This record gives sequence, structure tokens and C-alpha cells, in this order.
Amino acid sequence: MDGLLKVESLRKGQILDNVSFEVKPGEMLAIMGPSGSGKSTLLYQVAGMDEPSSGKVWLGDTEITGLSEDGKAKLRLHRMGFVFQQMNMMANLNLLDNILLPAMQARRKTYSNMTGRQGESRMTKSELEIKAQRLMQKFGIANLGSRKITQVSGGQLQRACICRSMMNAPEILFADEPTGALNKSAAQEVMEVLLGLNREGVTILMVTHDSKVASCCDRILYLLDGRICGELVMGKPKPDCQKQREEKVNNWLMGMGW
Repeated sequence: MDGLLKVESLRKGQILDNVSFEVKPGEMLAIMGPSGSGKSTLLYQVAGMDEPSSGKVWLGDTEITGLSEDGKAKLRLHRMGFVFQQMNMMANLNLLDNILLPAMQARRKTYSNMTGRQGESRMTKSELEIKAQRLMQKFGIANLGSRKITQVSGGQLQRACICRSMMNAPEILFADEPTGALNKSAAQEVMEVLLGLNREGVTILMVTHDSKVASCCDRILYLLDGRICGELVMGKPKPDCQKQREEKVNNWLMGMGW
């Protein structure tokens, strides 16, 4: 299978209708469309958070739609990362402990099926803390670990969420409107983090309504009334070409009736 993620004839009630696509390893793919088109529903179906009416989804050689609920939960914990518009941090924990949470959960669970990847789960708590601190350093929030989530900015909190999503070294990162709740400067900071991860080889599937965000992606799918009705291939971003990429996306969106 060429694609890291493969979606085949996916349907969900009246929301999604025969959706098929692939995400290649190392690709950054955006899904766009008007409100109510089924973007977030599609993301949740693909990630195994909800059961489709029909169709199949594979991550590598693993058919997600054929797994039990426990199997899907293990898959999400060990092989997927998630960044949402609503950041879902625990208010009673500081930033560092929030980042550590999924890695500590993985450490407590036995993970021997599907891939046999157990390296992360065997790490000690101190080793996981070092890993978390390195991610925080990398994403510019190294000095914020002891702060509560109410003591940091929205952009800093979203960068902490990205740190959390990368703790278990996921094969693919799902992002649902990752800049939707941020101001312009914070959104740019978060996109720079995501682009940096993608340059390092992290595969990203993103839902966004922001054409500027989408213009940073390799490819864009347009979802309308639950169907993919358009595709724009952008390729990897190059220095000093962002304005032209944004214009290309906006012109394409106008042609799609955006």
C-alpha cells in the first residue's frame, strides 16, 4: 500500500457519502469545505473515534474499521497524535503534566499487537519527562512547564498540545482547526511548529477553514455535502512563495464556490 492512510468508500449516515482518498507518508493534507460539509466528522471517522455506516480505513496494513473499540483506542494512543481547536487540557495539572499524560497512559498499557512498538511504553517516567522537556524546548515553551493552563497564552497552550500529541511518536498527526481559536500571530507560530514537524517527516491530516493555513499544505481536498468534489495539488512550500500559494488557494476556492 503506497498511502500511509487509506480511506475507501466511507459513509456516515447522511453526513458522508462515498469518501475515498489516501495520505502519503510525509504528506501534509488539508481538508476544506463550508460549515456543515462533514469535515470534522470525516476526521473522527478516519481516526476511529466513531463508527462509519460503511467503508474501510487503513493505517498502514492495519484496517482501523475492523478493530474492536479497545483496539482502536490502543491505535489512537500509540500510532496517532491529535491537535484540536478546543485544546482539552486538564485544568488541575500543570503544562508539563498535561504533556506527559498520554505517554504515561501508554507506559501503563501493554502494547504488543498491530506493530509490536513497545519502546515508548518501556521508558521510565524520568525519561519521559526529559522527552517532554525537549519537545517544549523545541517548540519555544521550555520555561512554562510548571504553569497552569490558565497562566499561558492560547498560542503557547496549543504548542503544548502539539508537544502532547508527539510524546508517543505517532505515525500520523490529526489536526482539527488547530489555529481556529488563535489570533493571527499565535496562528502563525503554531503553523510554523506544524510545518517544522512535517519537514522532519511527520504526516499530517488537517481540517481547516483558513486558506492561509491550507496554503502551507502539500495538497487540499474540498468537501461539499459529504463528498470530495475538488483537489488542489500544491507541493511542498518553498521560501518566498507563500503569497503566491495563498493566491492560488483563494482562486481555487472561489472556483469551488467558497
